[in-house]
Amino acid sequence: MNEITLFSAFLIGIAGSVHCLGMCGGIVSAFTFVVPKGAPQWPYVIAYNIGRIVSYTLAGALTGMMGQIFAQKVAQGIVILQFVSAVFLFMLALYIGQWWRGLSYLEQWGGKLWRHISPWSKHFLPFPTPLHAIPYGLIWGWLPCGLVYSTLTWSLASGSALNGAAIMLCFGLGTLPAMFAMAASIDSIKQWLSHPQTKKLMALSLMAFSGYIVFRAATAN
Repeated sequence: MNEITLFSAFLIGIAGSVHCLGMCGGIVSAFTFVVPKGAPQWPYVIAYNIGRIVSYTLAGALTGMMGQIFAQKVAQGIVILQFVSAVFLFMLALYIGQWWRGLSYLEQWGGKLWRHISPWSKHFLPFPTPLHAIPYGLIWGWLPCGLVYSTLTWSLASGSALNGAAIMLCFGLGTLPAMFAMAASIDSIKQWLSHPQTKKLMALSLMAFSGYIVFRAATAN
């Protein structure tokens, strides 16, 4: 893994953030009602996103470790996992472009687990301090999301727990601009991100990158 891979993960977070508007926008918008009256909202928004990205990073470390074990036991294991990650990235592109909603079935499967996890987040509401928003973000980082699942397959193909964690960390950082725009109620950015043409442009860029991953895996040896 190199700096280009990490930067690409960051760009995938930015490209996929058009999906964040629907999945996480309501959570950030609701912060107005769960922070102490008169308190500035930004410390809570930042703390929530720290928790969310920590969860992504932990999930990336776990999948990276699983991928490393697979690669040690299966010949050309990393190459196989790279092809899998390319397929999921292509499916994510179709999902974001609204050409095919197959990843929604994966989200529904994750929703079965989420129903058991999400009630724990209520214990931290309302937020007495910004620190209470961190565990809240940690829990909501496991919200069923096709964008996150697709990127985790890239962590799976990264070769180690450290690489997997780094990929998901950079991915999480890439989602921050959209999350902060929603928190700041910057309508121009939200309208641009939610515009159908923007989604299709982001989707086409993800398709191109999935092709690059296939090419890199096919020419690795």
